[in-house]
Amino acid sequence: MAGFVLRASEPDAALADAFNTLHTGTVAAVTNLVYHVFSPVPAIAITAAVTALIWALRKDVRAAAAFAGVVALTWIPSDIVKIVVHRPRPDVYLLTHAYTPLQVDASYPSGHTVFVTAFVIALILVTRHTRWSRLVCVLGVLLIAGVAMSLLIDAVHYPTDVIASILWALAVAPAARLIWVDLLMRRIPILRPNSYLTVRPGTDRTRNES
Repeated sequence: MAGFVLRASEPDAALADAFNTLHTGTVAAVTNLVYHVFSPVPAIAITAAVTALIWALRKDVRAAAAFAGVVALTWIPSDIVKIVVHRPRPDVYLLTHAYTPLQVDASYPSGHTVFVTAFVIALILVTRHTRWSRLVCVLGVLLIAGVAMSLLIDAVHYPTDVIASILWALAVAPAARLIWVDLLMRRIPILRPNSYLTVRPGTDRTRNES
C-alpha cells in the first residue's frame, strides 16, 4: 500500500535531487562502483562465494544452505513488489547529475538495498554467539548505510525506496528463516535437523537440538 501512495505523490523528489548534488568527482566514482558491485549478477556471485566460504569454514552444509536460503527468500520476493507497484525512478531530467546508463526498471523497493540488508541479517544469524558476531554487526550496519547512501547520491532511487527496502528486509528475513530453516530444511535429508543459524557461545559449530 505504501508503495502505491508514494508512486502517486512522490513526496521526496526534492530530497532525491538534494542527495544527487553530491554526485561529482571521487564521490560519484565510488557510488557508481557500489551500484555495480551490488547489482543482481554480482550480488548472486557474492552470495555464492560467501555460502561456499561458510561451508568450508564451518564444515557444515546446513549452515551454508541456511545463509543462502535466507538471503534468497528475502531478496527475490521484493522483485514481485517492484513489478506490482511499478514506481518510476527519479526523473533524470530534474536531477543535477543524472546516473548513466538510464535505469528503466521500477524504483520501489530497491533491490540493491534489500539484498545487502538481507545479506547482513543472514550473516549476523550465522555468526551469532561466535567471536565474530560483534564485528559482523558493526561492519554490516556500515555496509547497509554505505550502499543506501550511494543509491541516494546516484539518485537511482528515492529515499523512501531505500528506507522501505531496509524495513522490508528486517520484516521478511525472520519469516524467511522460519520457512526455510525451521520448516523446509528439516524435510531435506542432508540438511536436517539442527539449529542451523545458532551455535554454542564461544564455538564455531552448530548446536544440535535433537
